[in-house]
Amino acid sequence: MDLLTAALLGLVQGVSEFLPISSDGHLVIFETLLGVSEEEGGLAFVIAVHIGSLVALLGFYRARILGLVRGLFARDSAALAHIAKLALATLPAVAIGLTLKDRVEQAFQTPWMAGAGLLITGTFLITTKRTLPKAHALAPSFGQAFAIGCAQALAILPGVSRSGSTIALALALGVAPLAAAEFSFLLGIIAIIGAAVLALPDLLAAGATPAASPMLLGAGVAALSGLGALALFVRLLASQRFYSFAYYCWAAGAAFLAYCLI
Repeated sequence: MDLLTAALLGLVQGVSEFLPISSDGHLVIFETLLGVSEEEGGLAFVIAVHIGSLVALLGFYRARILGLVRGLFARDSAALAHIAKLALATLPAVAIGLTLKDRVEQAFQTPWMAGAGLLITGTFLITTKRTLPKAHALAPSFGQAFAIGCAQALAILPGVSRSGSTIALALALGVAPLAAAEFSFLLGIIAIIGAAVLALPDLLAAGATPAASPMLLGAGVAALSGLGALALFVRLLASQRFYSFAYYCWAAGAAFLAYCLI
Protein backbone atom coordinates (compact mmCIF):
# COMPACT_ATOMS: atom_id res chain seq x y z
CA MET A 1 0.00 0.00 0.00
CA ASP A 2 1.37 3.44 -0.91
CA LEU A 3 1.54 6.19 1.69
CA LEU A 4 -1.17 8.36 0.09
CA THR A 5 -3.67 5.49 0.22
CA ALA A 6 -2.68 4.73 3.82
CA ALA A 7 -3.21 8.38 4.80
CA LEU A 8 -6.62 8.45 3.07
CA LEU A 9 -7.74 5.26 4.81
CA GLY A 10 -6.48 6.66 8.12
CA LEU A 11 -8.59 9.77 7.54
CA VAL A 12 -11.62 7.62 6.71
CA GLN A 13 -11.08 5.63 9.90
CA GLY A 14 -10.56 8.67 12.12
CA VAL A 15 -13.70 10.44 10.92
CA SER A 16 -16.02 7.45 10.58
CA GLU A 17 -15.02 5.81 13.89
CA PHE A 18 -16.60 8.63 15.89
CA LEU A 19 -19.42 9.60 13.59
CA PRO A 20 -22.15 6.93 13.56
CA ILE A 21 -21.42 5.72 10.04
CA SER A 22 -19.23 2.62 10.69
CA SER A 23 -15.47 2.93 10.33
CA ASP A 24 -15.09 -0.76 9.46
CA GLY A 25 -17.74 -0.47 6.77
CA HIS A 26 -16.11 2.61 5.26
CA LEU A 27 -12.69 0.97 5.30
CA VAL A 28 -14.13 -1.98 3.36
CA ILE A 29 -15.83 0.38 0.90
CA PHE A 30 -12.78 2.57 0.29
CA GLU A 31 -10.42 -0.40 0.06
CA THR A 32 -12.74 -1.89 -2.55
CA LEU A 33 -13.02 1.34 -4.53
CA LEU A 34 -9.26 2.01 -4.35
CA GLY A 35 -8.39 -1.56 -5.30
CA VAL A 36 -6.45 -2.26 -2.10
CA SER A 37 -5.48 -5.93 -1.99
CA GLU A 38 -6.37 -8.21 0.90
CA GLU A 39 -2.70 -8.39 1.90
CA GLU A 40 -2.35 -4.58 1.95
CA GLY A 41 -5.60 -3.84 3.76
CA GLY A 42 -5.77 -6.89 5.96
CA LEU A 43 -6.60 -7.21 9.62
CA ALA A 44 -3.23 -5.80 10.73
CA PHE A 45 -3.81 -2.49 8.93
CA VAL A 46 -7.39 -2.29 10.19
CA ILE A 47 -6.23 -2.78 13.77
CA ALA A 48 -3.40 -0.27 13.30
CA VAL A 49 -5.75 2.55 12.28
CA HIS A 50 -8.11 1.55 15.09
CA ILE A 51 -5.22 2.02 17.50
CA GLY A 52 -4.92 5.55 16.09
CA SER A 53 -8.57 6.05 17.00
CA LEU A 54 -7.80 4.66 20.46
CA VAL A 55 -5.20 7.40 20.96
CA ALA A 56 -7.84 10.00 20.07
CA LEU A 57 -10.30 8.46 22.53
CA LEU A 58 -7.76 8.39 25.35
CA GLY A 59 -6.93 12.04 24.73
CA PHE A 60 -10.54 13.20 24.52
CA TYR A 61 -11.77 11.32 27.61
CA ARG A 62 -8.53 11.51 29.61
CA ALA A 63 -10.12 13.32 32.56
CA ARG A 64 -12.95 10.79 32.85
CA ILE A 65 -10.56 7.84 32.49
CA LEU A 66 -8.21 9.21 35.15
CA GLY A 67 -11.19 9.78 37.42
CA LEU A 68 -12.28 6.16 37.04
CA VAL A 69 -8.73 4.91 37.68
CA ARG A 70 -8.45 7.03 40.83
CA GLY A 71 -11.87 5.84 41.94
CA LEU A 72 -10.83 2.23 41.39
CA PHE A 73 -7.82 2.53 43.67
CA ALA A 74 -9.79 4.59 46.18
CA ARG A 75 -12.60 2.02 46.06
CA ASP A 76 -15.15 4.69 45.28
CA SER A 77 -18.54 2.99 44.90
CA ALA A 78 -19.69 5.09 41.93
CA ALA A 79 -16.48 4.49 39.99
CA LEU A 80 -16.48 0.78 40.80
CA ALA A 81 -20.09 0.47 39.64
CA HIS A 82 -19.33 2.25 36.36
CA ILE A 83 -16.29 0.08 35.70
CA ALA A 84 -18.36 -3.02 36.47
CA LYS A 85 -21.00 -1.90 33.96
CA LEU A 86 -18.33 -1.41 31.30
CA ALA A 87 -16.95 -4.88 32.02
CA LEU A 88 -20.42 -6.42 31.82
CA ALA A 89 -21.16 -4.63 28.54
CA THR A 90 -17.92 -5.96 27.06
CA LEU A 91 -18.84 -9.63 27.53
CA PRO A 92 -21.14 -10.06 24.47
CA ALA A 93 -18.50 -8.74 22.04
CA VAL A 94 -15.83 -10.93 23.68
CA ALA A 95 -18.04 -13.99 23.25
CA ILE A 96 -18.69 -13.22 19.59
CA GLY A 97 -15.06 -12.33 18.91
CA LEU A 98 -13.73 -15.56 20.39
CA THR A 99 -16.30 -17.97 19.00
CA LEU A 100 -16.95 -16.47 15.55
CA LYS A 101 -13.57 -14.91 14.72
CA ASP A 102 -13.19 -16.75 11.40
CA ARG A 103 -16.71 -15.87 10.27
CA VAL A 104 -16.20 -12.22 11.18
CA GLU A 105 -13.00 -12.11 9.13
CA GLN A 106 -14.88 -13.74 6.25
CA ALA A 107 -17.55 -11.03 6.49
CA PHE A 108 -14.87 -8.38 6.00
CA GLN A 109 -13.79 -10.18 2.84
CA THR A 110 -17.35 -9.91 1.46
CA PRO A 111 -17.64 -6.25 0.38
CA TRP A 112 -21.42 -6.13 -0.16
CA MET A 113 -21.96 -6.83 3.54
CA ALA A 114 -20.62 -3.35 4.33
CA GLY A 115 -23.43 -1.85 2.27
CA ALA A 116 -26.03 -4.02 3.98
CA GLY A 117 -24.60 -3.09 7.36
CA LEU A 118 -24.96 0.61 6.60
CA LEU A 119 -28.64 0.09 5.86
CA ILE A 120 -29.00 -1.54 9.29
CA THR A 121 -27.11 1.34 10.90
CA GLY A 122 -29.43 3.87 9.28
CA THR A 123 -32.43 2.02 10.71
CA PHE A 124 -30.93 2.25 14.20
CA LEU A 125 -30.14 5.94 13.84
CA ILE A 126 -33.54 7.07 12.61
CA THR A 127 -35.09 5.85 15.88
CA THR A 128 -33.14 8.52 17.78
CA LYS A 129 -35.34 11.25 16.28
CA ARG A 130 -38.03 10.06 18.69
CA THR A 131 -35.96 8.74 21.60
CA LEU A 132 -33.24 11.38 22.04
CA PRO A 133 -35.46 14.21 23.36
CA LYS A 134 -36.89 11.86 26.01
CA ALA A 135 -33.56 10.45 27.27
CA HIS A 136 -32.45 11.95 30.61
CA ALA A 137 -30.81 9.23 32.76
CA LEU A 138 -27.26 10.12 33.81
CA ALA A 139 -25.96 6.55 33.47
CA PRO A 140 -27.23 3.14 32.32
CA SER A 141 -28.29 0.49 34.82
CA PHE A 142 -26.52 -2.88 34.86
CA GLY A 143 -29.25 -4.43 32.73
CA GLN A 144 -29.11 -1.55 30.28
CA ALA A 145 -25.32 -1.77 30.14
CA PHE A 146 -25.53 -5.44 29.14
CA ALA A 147 -28.10 -4.60 26.43
CA ILE A 148 -25.79 -1.88 25.09
CA GLY A 149 -23.01 -4.47 25.04
CA CYS A 150 -25.20 -6.74 22.90
CA ALA A 151 -25.61 -3.87 20.43
CA GLN A 152 -21.83 -3.51 20.35
CA ALA A 153 -21.49 -7.23 19.60
CA LEU A 154 -23.73 -6.80 16.54
CA ALA A 155 -21.46 -3.99 15.38
CA ILE A 156 -18.61 -6.46 14.87
CA LEU A 157 -20.07 -6.88 11.37
CA PRO A 158 -18.83 -4.43 8.70
CA GLY A 159 -21.14 -1.50 8.06
CA VAL A 160 -22.90 -1.72 11.43
CA SER A 161 -21.70 1.32 13.37
CA ARG A 162 -20.51 0.54 16.89
CA SER A 163 -21.12 4.06 18.16
CA GLY A 164 -24.36 4.37 16.22
CA SER A 165 -25.90 1.13 17.44
CA THR A 166 -24.79 1.46 21.08
CA ILE A 167 -25.82 5.10 21.41
CA ALA A 168 -29.12 4.54 19.62
CA LEU A 169 -30.00 1.73 22.04
CA ALA A 170 -28.81 3.73 25.05
CA LEU A 171 -31.06 6.62 24.02
CA ALA A 172 -33.97 4.22 23.53
CA LEU A 173 -33.36 2.96 27.07
CA GLY A 174 -33.51 6.54 28.39
CA VAL A 175 -29.81 7.32 28.87
CA ALA A 176 -29.07 11.02 28.24
CA PRO A 177 -27.17 11.82 25.00
CA LEU A 178 -23.79 12.85 26.43
CA ALA A 179 -23.87 10.03 29.01
CA ALA A 180 -24.74 7.57 26.24
CA ALA A 181 -21.86 8.83 24.10
CA GLU A 182 -19.40 8.63 26.98
CA PHE A 183 -20.42 5.09 27.89
CA SER A 184 -20.25 4.02 24.24
CA PHE A 185 -16.79 5.46 23.68
CA LEU A 186 -15.37 4.15 26.97
CA LEU A 187 -16.71 0.78 25.89
CA GLY A 188 -14.99 1.35 22.57
CA ILE A 189 -11.63 1.79 24.29
CA ILE A 190 -11.95 -1.70 25.76
CA ALA A 191 -13.12 -3.14 22.43
CA ILE A 192 -10.20 -1.66 20.47
CA ILE A 193 -7.65 -2.84 23.02
CA GLY A 194 -9.18 -6.32 22.96
CA ALA A 195 -9.15 -6.48 19.16
CA ALA A 196 -5.54 -5.28 19.10
CA VAL A 197 -4.51 -8.02 21.51
CA LEU A 198 -6.22 -10.67 19.35
CA ALA A 199 -4.48 -9.29 16.24
CA LEU A 200 -1.09 -8.85 17.91
CA PRO A 201 0.55 -11.71 15.95
CA ASP A 202 -0.46 -10.04 12.66
CA LEU A 203 0.82 -6.66 13.81
CA LEU A 204 4.17 -8.08 14.91
CA ALA A 205 4.56 -9.88 11.58
CA ALA A 206 3.85 -6.68 9.65
CA GLY A 207 6.35 -4.74 11.74
CA ALA A 208 9.24 -6.44 9.99
CA THR A 209 8.01 -5.60 6.50
CA PRO A 210 7.61 -2.40 4.42
CA ALA A 211 3.92 -2.49 5.37
CA ALA A 212 4.86 -0.96 8.72
CA SER A 213 5.26 2.56 7.28
CA PRO A 214 1.74 2.77 5.80
CA MET A 215 0.34 1.32 9.03
CA LEU A 216 2.07 3.95 11.17
CA LEU A 217 0.98 6.78 8.86
CA GLY A 218 -2.59 5.53 8.76
CA ALA A 219 -2.68 5.27 12.55
CA GLY A 220 -1.31 8.80 12.96
CA VAL A 221 -3.83 10.33 10.57
CA ALA A 222 -6.65 8.39 12.27
CA ALA A 223 -5.62 9.78 15.66
CA LEU A 224 -5.54 13.41 14.53
CA SER A 225 -8.73 13.30 12.48
CA GLY A 226 -10.44 11.33 15.24
CA LEU A 227 -10.00 14.14 17.76
CA GLY A 228 -11.77 16.55 15.42
CA ALA A 229 -14.54 14.06 14.69
CA LEU A 230 -15.13 13.47 18.41
CA ALA A 231 -15.58 17.19 19.07
CA LEU A 232 -18.00 17.44 16.13
CA PHE A 233 -19.89 14.37 17.31
CA VAL A 234 -20.55 15.82 20.76
CA ARG A 235 -21.86 19.05 19.23
CA LEU A 236 -24.22 17.14 16.94
CA LEU A 237 -25.60 15.17 19.87
CA ALA A 238 -26.31 18.40 21.71
CA SER A 239 -28.15 19.75 18.67
CA GLN A 240 -30.50 16.69 18.75
CA ARG A 241 -29.97 16.02 15.03
CA PHE A 242 -28.19 12.72 15.55
CA TYR A 243 -30.80 10.96 13.42
CA SER A 244 -29.67 12.88 10.32
CA PHE A 245 -26.83 10.40 9.82
CA ALA A 246 -29.46 7.77 8.99
CA TYR A 247 -30.04 9.34 5.58
CA TYR A 248 -26.33 9.26 4.78
CA CYS A 249 -26.02 5.62 5.86
CA TRP A 250 -29.00 4.59 3.73
CA ALA A 251 -27.68 6.47 0.69
CA ALA A 252 -24.09 5.20 1.06
CA GLY A 253 -25.22 1.64 1.76
CA ALA A 254 -27.60 1.52 -1.21
CA ALA A 255 -25.03 3.08 -3.53
CA PHE A 256 -22.33 0.60 -2.54
CA LEU A 257 -24.67 -2.37 -2.86
CA ALA A 258 -25.53 -1.16 -6.38
CA TYR A 259 -21.79 -0.84 -7.13
CA CYS A 260 -21.19 -4.41 -5.94
CA LEU A 261 -23.97 -5.73 -8.16
CA ILE A 262 -22.71 -4.01 -11.31
